Amino acid sequence: MARAQKIITFGEVLLRLSPAENRKLSQAKSLDFFFGGTEMNVGASLAFMGESVKHITAVSNDIVGDAALSSMRQYGLDVSSVQHVDHPIGQYLLEVGSGMRSSQIAYNRLNGSFANIQPDQINWNSEFEDASLFHWTGITPAISENAYQALKAALISANAKGLDITADPAYRSNLWQYGRNGQEVLKELVSLSTIFIGGVNEINEILGTSFGLDRDGFIEASKYLMTECPNIKQVFDKIRTGLSASWQKIYGRAFVDNTYLETDELEITQVVDRIGTGDAYAAGLIYGLHHLDAEEALNFANAACALKHTILGDVNLVSVAEITEVMQGNTGGRIKR
Repeated sequence: MARAQKIITFGEVLLRLSPAENRKLSQAKSLDFFFGGTEMNVGASLAFMGESVKHITAVSNDIVGDAALSSMRQYGLDVSSVQHVDHPIGQYLLEVGSGMRSSQIAYNRLNGSFANIQPDQINWNSEFEDASLFHWTGITPAISENAYQALKAALISANAKGLDITADPAYRSNLWQYGRNGQEVLKELVSLSTIFIGGVNEINEILGTSFGLDRDGFIEASKYLMTECPNIKQVFDKIRTGLSASWQKIYGRAFVDNTYLETDELEITQVVDRIGTGDAYAAGLIYGLHHLDAEEALNFANAACALKHTILGDVNLVSVAEITEVMQGNTGGRIKR
């Protein structure tokens, strides 16, 4: 993959509300808040690593939308193409679990600002003029017809300009409430992409297959995906083992140039925040593919994902140097003076 000129991300920005110190909502007297959203998390992480990133979205035309824009600017994102609409920004409440108690999320996003984005107000040909990569996830087309139409137009334009297109399908069946079939839409949109960030579960969901989860199943699923969606040239996956809410293990695997790749497993024994860890993996992968070979990029993505478990909030605020250290095996966490 060529060195990026500019990266474009497109998706919803949400207001996250959460009790501090692992409290249940019923215990809390106050709530911390963060702005996030899977595509914005990817873009913000990439911007923190030094990439030039524009995030396109729609926010509420009020003080909450203004705060969201301020947050994105602080991360280093270009927000010059963000729309302002007269609908509230989407929200979610997160109870952070611990040990054997799972984290729980409640969403309030239907008919929110991003659901009411205006596709005809986005000039994708202009947005992609000096870009080399476009990133999207399956959350976006699940939100509304408007969001689906805007994303489809983006992918058609990105293909016409020869951009690399990373697709994280993230199928969430409970989101598809406006009448379209999620599997059909995701297959259509993945077919317009070049790099697939997902594994056997995602391929089985989108294509209606039943490949096994082991190494051979992943290889066969990747080959089948490339047959059904010929634009896809690379498949990158993240495997998680959750021993508890506070103790996770992860490793990455990929199928690139007819070759299977796999990283060592990283163990996180004191999870601070699991939200955005998949987005950190995607951002690490995109950065890695711009600067490293595919195997190194996979290891870089896995290290970025592991480090996000130690960062409070939705965005992975770690540097390239920090990721590289973990990638090279320095996981001791010693104080730096």
